[in-house]
Amino acid sequence: MIVLVIFFFVFAGIFTDWLWFDSVGYTSVFSTMLVTQLLLFVFGALLMAGIVGGNMILAYRARPLFGIGMFGGASSQGADRYRAAVDPHRKMVFILGLAVLGLFTGSSTAGQWKTWLLWLNGSSFDRPDPLFKMDISFFMFTYPFIRMVLTFLFTAVIISIIVAAIVHYLYGGLRLQSPGVHATRAARIHLSVLVGLFVLLKAIAYWVDRFGLVFSDRGKVFGASYTDVNAVMPAKSILAIIALICAALFFAGVIRPGGMLPGVGLGLLVLSAVLVGGVYPVLVEQFQVKPNQQSKEQDSIKRNIEATRDAYGVASTEVAPYSAKTQGTQQELQSEVSTIPGVRLLDPTVLSPTFEQLQQIKGYYQFPDQLDVDRYKIDGVSRDTVVAVREIGQPPDRNWINDHLVYTHGFGFVAGPGSKTDPQGKPDFIVKDIPPTNGLGTFEPRIYFGENSPEYSIVGGGKKIELDFPEQSNTGQGSGQENFTYTGKGGVPIGNFFTRLLYAGKYSETNLLLSSDINDKSRILYNREPRERVQQVAPFLTLDGDPYPAVVNGRILWIVDGYTMSEDYPYSERRSFGDMTRDTSTDRLLTPQQPRDHINYIRNSVKATVDAYDGTVSLYAWDDKDPLLQTWQKAFAGVIKPKSEISPQLMEHLRYPEDLFKVQRDILGNYHVTDANAFYGGQDFWKVPEDPASSKTKQPPYYVTLRMPNETEPRFSLTTTMVPNNRDNLAAFMAVDATGAAGTKIKILQLPSDTTIPGPKQAQNTFDTKAASVLNDLRIGGTTETLNGNLLTLPFGGGLLYVEPVYVQPKVQNSARYPTLARVLVMFGSDVGIGTTLKDALDQVFGQGQQTPTVPTTPNQPATPGVTTDLANAFDNVQKAYDDGQKAIKGGDFAAYGEAQKRLAEALKQLENALGKQKSSPTATPTATPTVTPTPVPSAAAATTATPAATPTPSPTPSS
Repeated sequence: MIVLVIFFFVFAGIFTDWLWFDSVGYTSVFSTMLVTQLLLFVFGALLMAGIVGGNMILAYRARPLFGIGMFGGASSQGADRYRAAVDPHRKMVFILGLAVLGLFTGSSTAGQWKTWLLWLNGSSFDRPDPLFKMDISFFMFTYPFIRMVLTFLFTAVIISIIVAAIVHYLYGGLRLQSPGVHATRAARIHLSVLVGLFVLLKAIAYWVDRFGLVFSDRGKVFGASYTDVNAVMPAKSILAIIALICAALFFAGVIRPGGMLPGVGLGLLVLSAVLVGGVYPVLVEQFQVKPNQQSKEQDSIKRNIEATRDAYGVASTEVAPYSAKTQGTQQELQSEVSTIPGVRLLDPTVLSPTFEQLQQIKGYYQFPDQLDVDRYKIDGVSRDTVVAVREIGQPPDRNWINDHLVYTHGFGFVAGPGSKTDPQGKPDFIVKDIPPTNGLGTFEPRIYFGENSPEYSIVGGGKKIELDFPEQSNTGQGSGQENFTYTGKGGVPIGNFFTRLLYAGKYSETNLLLSSDINDKSRILYNREPRERVQQVAPFLTLDGDPYPAVVNGRILWIVDGYTMSEDYPYSERRSFGDMTRDTSTDRLLTPQQPRDHINYIRNSVKATVDAYDGTVSLYAWDDKDPLLQTWQKAFAGVIKPKSEISPQLMEHLRYPEDLFKVQRDILGNYHVTDANAFYGGQDFWKVPEDPASSKTKQPPYYVTLRMPNETEPRFSLTTTMVPNNRDNLAAFMAVDATGAAGTKIKILQLPSDTTIPGPKQAQNTFDTKAASVLNDLRIGGTTETLNGNLLTLPFGGGLLYVEPVYVQPKVQNSARYPTLARVLVMFGSDVGIGTTLKDALDQVFGQGQQTPTVPTTPNQPATPGVTTDLANAFDNVQKAYDDGQKAIKGGDFAAYGEAQKRLAEALKQLENALGKQKSSPTATPTATPTVTPTPVPSAAAATTATPAATPTPSPTPSS
């Protein structure tokens, strides 16, 4: 019964996996993996059992025909006791031992299925390595396979030696007695052959190890160093020859009795390994290389630089000097201001609570902890857009029916222009609400496959029991919700009893068998997270950590970037993928970090999409020139579609992947230096700056539309800054066209090393100092707090412009609070602007686009009739609106505060008009301007809460 139960659960797991792959149309992936692993398991298990079992049988048959007691001594008595205990059960011990050995060996061999497929289907790189002049594919595909085979054979021979020695000892062929070890001729021949085979394998391993020197980390950089090339490689060749001679000596022991020849062989092998393989390279390193390392390692450094830049896809990086001036003529700067596109002010890492409070609609919906940035054409112009989907969360009443039959899917897509907010500082949504508005056209809004979907749901069946979306009843009666039944093709049909039984076993849930709501039309949805679905159908890929949704051809698609990776590119620097991609954005998320596997080759070779409604997975070859991708395409034929099948609508939303850019900027921190001598000195190395918001981990890269120098049009780009090692001033600005255009190159603006340009951390310190009074005003009596958004860096006017949004939210933790945009900080050189909008802040730094000359006035001149009166009335209205707002905020009446803010805005417009009239009159006398200090409000206090964005500070004098 136990065996039957185990068999049932194993079968249920395998068969339901096949049903899932069949539902997504990738059974070829499942069959290729299953057959490959099964064959490797069987082959590895049988071969290991055959080698070890054969040697056990051979040792048993070679046992002496006389009794053990004839040996005499304590040793023989001990062997006799062990033999007496084991011999009655020797067949069972033999079979169970080989079964366990075969199980472990087969599992280990099956786990090497990727190495096997890469060797079997390897594609040429058409690029030789600089040391052996062999194609890179040998080191990427063949060398790992050879090492795998050698490891297997070494393991088999070592285990055979051990078990053969044990059997010979138990049955009298080997005896331990003073003054040494004594063996029968059969035992001596058997063990000599096995040891000879081990030494022969060692000779092969020494020869193969020569090729592994391209992965050496002995020298200044990764790859074969001077010592490796001139000492270790000759030593490996010599050791291989010596090992062959020693193997021959062990084999000679078969013919010639005595242990002299094997002993000589063993001593020679050990001595040569110590002297030739160990001491000689150390002496060369210590006395030749270290005193002259820069000159000795120059060739290896050149090879490392070239290989690393090629392997990480940064060989075509363009580095241009950039003066980064901090001052410019007023006309130049004002003309540049007019070319700045709508800079994204909405920070996707900050605004998740805002999206949730304003667009959650019901408590059982949820938004991700971090939103996404895409671009959409709004009014015919491409705009940075912050997007998210409204996914299903936990039902208000938890039970099996609600969890798996009713609350099955999310509903809607929410998007807001990154550069635009409403007067209260909240996102100005272009797609919102339930049902969604059609700011981006009509589309299927239901989210059955998302990042937070339930583990599994039973859908379809024709019964409308699934909650579709909440609906307000006009009469106040009824359910207040629209129900739905799934009509898509996603999921596995679960109508027949056998299938339901398998899934009941898979999820340990009897309701799958007993529920009357499941019928022959029902389907089960599982493996619903986009990355999980793509990983299942493309197990040879490593996936980007940030899938993002996009509206494409009337459907919501999850877009996932897939990477082909390796750690076997010769001479290329190995680094941890997890460490290179870690920054504050990943630390903030609760999702698992990227694996810490060390890599030295990466390509964004595949673009994948997952349909949010029916779960369809599509894989497209993005970098079809990648030999690693070509190899996997041979192994999994027909799985990846050609790039030409990407629709134009989808192409508009593909972007340069964030994790790839993180890896490349980490590499370019050192490998922007291409001169070997300068690289050895390391004085011009860079690093990613710490995030000013946390000062703990690296600042993430940012998607933003900008115009690079010498370009005419702004582009949607992925950007980052770099600072010198152990310094905080800016060293370089790095950007790449993120629109997915062909031939995309990373561009670096390298700042002069003889000047000090403020870096992100220093810019943040300047903001905190110069904007302290304004930021303190935003913190109303300690009841609110400010949040700094992403600190963007933009090339501007021959220099660099820093832009940072500042958000305000209630300080007290509660479920209703959310941040809203309050101020925008701008810095160019040493000039800082603080405005309620980006334009206001830019005007403070660079002046108005058109300056009106100030007309001097004389206090004794009579005022123009009507002008002074209008100005005084406007001031009175401003003051009254401000006083009413202060009174409302102290009393906690946020609705009244909002009304006062609206009146204040109108009064400020009147004041502006009056000031304009007075400025145009040469006889006008300025009237004293009351100082009005705007005070913000906790943004989440009520739905009608106004924010400081609606409270501009009136100018104290007309000329300002």
